[in-house]
Amino acid sequence: MCGVCGIAFQGQPFDLKRATARVKSMVDALAHRGPDASGFSIGSQAAVGASRLAIRGLDSGQQPLRDEKSGVMVVCNGEIDNHRELRRWLAERGRTVAQQTDIAVIPDLYLELGEHFIERLVGVFAIAIWDPNKEELLLTRDRAGERPIFFTVNDGVVQFATEVAALVGESGATFTRSKEAIHEYMTIGCLAAPTSPYLEVQKVRPGEAVTISAAGIRRRRYWTWEIGQVKKKIPTTSGFDKIFREAVRSQTDIDVPFGMFLSGGLDSSLIAAVARSLRPEMSFPAYSLRFEESSYDEGRFAEQVARDLGLKPVSVWVNPMDLPATLADLVGRVGEPLADPAWIPTALLAQRAAQDVKLVLAGEGGDELFGGYPTHLAAKWGETYSRLPRVVQTAFRHLVQKWPVSDKKVTVSFLLKRFVEGMHQDGIARHLLWKANISPAVMSRLGMSDPLPQLVEAPTEELLDAVQRLDLKITLAEGLLTKSDRAGMRSALEVRAPFLAQDVMEFAATLPVDYRVRGFSTKVFLKKYAEKYLPSSIIYRRKRGLSVPLSLWLRGPLYDWALSRVSSERLGHVGINVQAAKELLEEHRRREADHARSLWTLIVLCEWLTWDEARIQSAP
Repeated sequence: MCGVCGIAFQGQPFDLKRATARVKSMVDALAHRGPDASGFSIGSQAAVGASRLAIRGLDSGQQPLRDEKSGVMVVCNGEIDNHRELRRWLAERGRTVAQQTDIAVIPDLYLELGEHFIERLVGVFAIAIWDPNKEELLLTRDRAGERPIFFTVNDGVVQFATEVAALVGESGATFTRSKEAIHEYMTIGCLAAPTSPYLEVQKVRPGEAVTISAAGIRRRRYWTWEIGQVKKKIPTTSGFDKIFREAVRSQTDIDVPFGMFLSGGLDSSLIAAVARSLRPEMSFPAYSLRFEESSYDEGRFAEQVARDLGLKPVSVWVNPMDLPATLADLVGRVGEPLADPAWIPTALLAQRAAQDVKLVLAGEGGDELFGGYPTHLAAKWGETYSRLPRVVQTAFRHLVQKWPVSDKKVTVSFLLKRFVEGMHQDGIARHLLWKANISPAVMSRLGMSDPLPQLVEAPTEELLDAVQRLDLKITLAEGLLTKSDRAGMRSALEVRAPFLAQDVMEFAATLPVDYRVRGFSTKVFLKKYAEKYLPSSIIYRRKRGLSVPLSLWLRGPLYDWALSRVSSERLGHVGINVQAAKELLEEHRRREADHARSLWTLIVLCEWLTWDEARIQSAP
């Protein structure tokens, strides 16, 4: 894992002084991602740099990589899991890769196959390649979007970096806040590629290759999750076991100690159990979050799993006063807003884990791929509900709306209120509303138009397929994986997700609907498979997920801090009705409504606006 960056001059003279200063500045800004080494390389018309976290090839993994004959320069943030196979394939073609690190195969693979080398890679990566012969910059991102990369093009000068803050800080260029991006963020809690917080900055999509030359920008999708197009087939647990074990094996085939993020839920527990069976000689640590609030605390389940597997449990307790300083630090390091409250606890968990290990496995992707969210049940039952007599729907809606507000974790009342609120929408719009951070009604109160974005085309496939595809593309790639990457790399900790291995994703795409959701059960097939490794008490207990006691904390210990944020004039500068924002907080405090998600979205936005204002003031 690394932070990567660079600058290229296309169609104009190479400015050596500017290139050197700019790359050094960006490498310094990315130092938290890679404390083990740093470096930069200057070639024809370009300079690239990297800060390195050593995971494989500890003594031979220096970056940037450069092919002396062609002048091609490469930087990579990530890991290539099939590097041994690729090394042998290249040797058969007369290309000997001297360095023993995994990413060392990339330059020769590119020279052999051109931009189609990407399809041969297995792993997680954000790669930049400068080809001086073509005067082209190639940027690409792994299939699921586990690793990020941003870029900007201005008057023939191309710049790229792993994080927005490194790209826009000290650049000397003007960056304009995107009103559309702010609207999108307020609705979905993140920014979907290619959108970034700034009009001038773009993000590479998952599974995409972007080629930038004097002729312009060319985008190519080299991989998509074809859940709606592939033929469905009856799965076998033995067939999946081979695929999943290989995913876990390859991701733990590293040169440094690793650990687990363990919640005690199905996904992380299954990964831990498989890893333990593959590495019986190792007793790796399992890191779990703890909360004083009992309905949010899953520590006892995580400890049970760790004890059963013979792992070392490590608990990290989170309290409300951790949030303000940690949030400001995260936003300042990465330069973009993210409205997932679990961002802060995950960062604290990573901070503790980084004291022992450089890599952890986590359960991201299990819900999106195998049908694990309550909204996946809602997608199936929504059509049934919409066919009920109007009088029955009206009576049910009134009953649900009278349900009192609760501080407990993801209550049935909260889910049902979102369910009935969206029943007048079509399938995808209904799903977006159920998942929205700020509902259209609240957006209207805040003075913002309803910006529910057209993130996907109208589905032509089974609705559940379309919903899961959307979740993989947005909720996972730009939300949960952004959380994991930025939280982990704040402390130079790599987070890997075995569920997002290509073969696992492609297997999940073939599952019939009834093997994902059946009746009121989710993840039907995955739970059946897990019986090979885990007790029923873990597999079939009620899904809880990682949540933070925001509702309670915003009424109590975080109230004053929240008020200072939602009443900030900075929100008014981007078109938000500040008085309405304060009213939301007061309604929440009086338990008239649960506005925790809306309030948190506004709080994070205010933190980002505060950081951006300071960036502008300090600009050269």
